Amino acid sequence: MRNYLEFEKEIKALEEDLESSKNPFDKEGISEVDTDKIQRIQKEINEKLKSTYSALNSWQKTMVARHEDRPRANFYIQEIFSDFTLLSGDRLFADDKSIIAGFGVIENKSVLVLGQEKGEDLNSRMERNFGMMRPEGYRKCIRLMRLADRFRIPVITLIDTPGAYPGIGAEQRGQALAIANSIECCMSLSVPNISVIIGEGGSGGAIALASSNKVIMLEHSIYSVISPEGCASILWRDPSKSLEAAEAMKLNAKELLKLGVVDEVIEEPLGGAHRDNKEMAAKIKQSILKNLESFKNLSGEQIFNQRKTKFLKIGRDQGFKKPSDATGEKLAYIQPSISKITRFIKERKNLFASATIILILAIILSILM
Repeated sequence: MRNYLEFEKEIKALEEDLESSKNPFDKEGISEVDTDKIQRIQKEINEKLKSTYSALNSWQKTMVARHEDRPRANFYIQEIFSDFTLLSGDRLFADDKSIIAGFGVIENKSVLVLGQEKGEDLNSRMERNFGMMRPEGYRKCIRLMRLADRFRIPVITLIDTPGAYPGIGAEQRGQALAIANSIECCMSLSVPNISVIIGEGGSGGAIALASSNKVIMLEHSIYSVISPEGCASILWRDPSKSLEAAEAMKLNAKELLKLGVVDEVIEEPLGGAHRDNKEMAAKIKQSILKNLESFKNLSGEQIFNQRKTKFLKIGRDQGFKKPSDATGEKLAYIQPSISKITRFIKERKNLFASATIILILAIILSILM
């Protein structure tokens, strides 16, 4: 049975009408199916889906990203990768079920796959801790990423988490340090790492595995430092202001692509990924292969520098630029012209103040004379 969101009430009514029209049995017995009516309703559904999903606000996109029927990491791993071998344990404490980790093959290329898994039903969601990783999960990922780096195997991560697990046990076992070490490990790899945000990308729980050469988002996924409800609770002490928070946070794919936080947005099937899981998996596979191909002829140092420069450029007009290897120079910051002018004035503010006073006195004297 399909689940519907609050803004899909009209779509739900149309699809229920469609299903009843397809049924050859009515209250008077067997009847002829009205194919023209079915085609007309289906066309109306498609138009309604197109108009609704093209005008979603940030909070509605958040609801779609959390949709109960949205395909999870486990589904994509089965659809995209072959010969997947599951690996478990951090060699220190336990195995974290909220992260599926192992080596697989995509078009004859060996890759390490790390997928944050929320679960499909209540029991599996409780087992997977709703996709919220504990320290042992991050340590497992670090262990496997280092192993992949040693054998020159690319890393693919599927991000879908509301955030890292905030429980007292996780904090006692070093949650913050585990996240920091995971970010450091991702940034230090000499092999390509590609992250795909398939649902929610929440807080440090997501960035711990998404510090990648390429960060890709699905059209209706979200990526933010905190949930809209959490942001509204902190700023306004009112969780009902989630819409205002979501809009202010710029957490949707379109806004983040514009800001340079993500590198690519994959268009979802009409009505969201949950309406055509197979098509969505095919598009993700195509994107992963394309991005892996772009790193094919790069050395480990070039891959590392590309990742470092990419993150240093976020939020800057021109960012950092690595000079040619012939100069022997290190990464240097290219300062925007407006910043140079502002700094020049600030450094000589006393001189400018004195010149302004003299100019004012000269004007006053010329008026009096």
